Amino acid sequence: MKLFWGDIHNHCGITYGFGGLENALNAAKEQLDFCSVTGHAMWPDMPDRNPDTDFIIDFHLKGFSKLEKNWDNIKNKVEEYNKDGEFVTFQSFEVHSCQFGDYHIVSPDSELELNYLESPMEVLKSQKCRAIAIPHHIGYTPGYRGINWDSFDSTISPVVEVFSKHGCAMSEVALYPYYHDMGPRDSRNTVYNGLKRGKKFSFIASTDHHAGYPGSYGDGRLAVLAEEKTRESIWKAVNKGRTYAVTGDKIKCEFTVNGEVFGSTIHTNGNREIGFNVEAAYFIDKIIIFKNLRPFKVICGESLTDANTSGRYKLRIEMGWGNSKSSFIWNCSSSVKDGRFVDVESCFRGRSVLSPTAGIAEDNNINRLTTKITEKTETRVEWVCETFKNQSTLHPQTSAIILEVEGDINTTITFNINGKNVEMTIKKLLENGMSVHMKPYSSEAFNIHTAVPQSKYCVSDSIIDGKAETNSDIYHMEVYQYNNQAAYVSPIFVMSK
Repeated sequence: MKLFWGDIHNHCGITYGFGGLENALNAAKEQLDFCSVTGHAMWPDMPDRNPDTDFIIDFHLKGFSKLEKNWDNIKNKVEEYNKDGEFVTFQSFEVHSCQFGDYHIVSPDSELELNYLESPMEVLKSQKCRAIAIPHHIGYTPGYRGINWDSFDSTISPVVEVFSKHGCAMSEVALYPYYHDMGPRDSRNTVYNGLKRGKKFSFIASTDHHAGYPGSYGDGRLAVLAEEKTRESIWKAVNKGRTYAVTGDKIKCEFTVNGEVFGSTIHTNGNREIGFNVEAAYFIDKIIIFKNLRPFKVICGESLTDANTSGRYKLRIEMGWGNSKSSFIWNCSSSVKDGRFVDVESCFRGRSVLSPTAGIAEDNNINRLTTKITEKTETRVEWVCETFKNQSTLHPQTSAIILEVEGDINTTITFNINGKNVEMTIKKLLENGMSVHMKPYSSEAFNIHTAVPQSKYCVSDSIIDGKAETNSDIYHMEVYQYNNQAAYVSPIFVMSK
């Protein structure tokens, strides 16, 4: 099986978001294997109207009505973009709920209908086609659109969204707390608490982006282990829980117990052989294997071996910064001498606009960006990228690509970025990277990060656990990089016979 990358919960102007549907689908095709663009559809237990809620109620009702009027056209456009083997799409819409928490309904079938009922579960069960209900931003307060674990049903919700623009809901101390105006992260509604309560589910992440840019870097992406890039294969994998969540970087993870992959339930009274293989996208900080939510084995980045003098290296080129009110266009290329490019990964961000936002007019082209990899060979990569000023010192709008190079310390990499040329050997890049400014002050800039040797981003091992602690032990893996990007790999449930 292979890993495929997607985003099945994001928004655009089909309801109360920003940006056109076709622009969103085209953006997704640039760096994802599959996606769904989600419409806000209904809120059965919407708060009563008063001066404080008038704005909230009005924009929701307007958005819901817009989706309903255009529903068939939206489904047809999503269906048009589905091409097995190239790019896969799914149908979806969102149901808000104070009592049960918010869910998005996802289906591989165009018969998905907007049935207006009293709960996300009723909406799902009323469908005449295949569909699942995925709870998202679960970490909000119970009764305040956080998940309701008492009503959670894994038979209709095999996966749970654990990370998005809202933050990370893995645990009370996880990276990325909740800072949206919907409120703080509540420890009762974390992933760990749900697992402690005996709930079974796998992990996903999606962006919940509201401006038509699925897969926007740093907002959440979903990895699926499937046989092939087809709608049926990916749908089957999601339903079996062969998924995991990443915050941004496409951290490649293998994780098994007795040969069975993440998302599995196995039965044994014997030893548990835990195997894992991680290919990160930056320097590994920690790999933690958890047993029953407690660290069972920890690998620290400081303990990894010295840099390899030949083999593979990852080079991250990040672009952005500046103080301009408009966007900045980057025209870039890189070539290699005495080596080859074996892979290139895009870390492109869409313009981030929280929605709804009073005073911002609808703009169908808000994220119709000039951003794509235009050439990719073993010796040359070209890309064009459009970036915006950072919203604050903690809210970047930079974009990047990651080049994986095969060679040795004498391999030479040349960068040409908006006419500025830099040439460095792998040996020099292992010592330090460099930044270059485009003008004297408050300038757009690019940053060539220090090269990451394969010995610092690849780890493979296996360990034996010979002891059952309970009748149902839970194993899962978390991977952290030094740039605060992470992977949360779904549990394997081990039942005693």
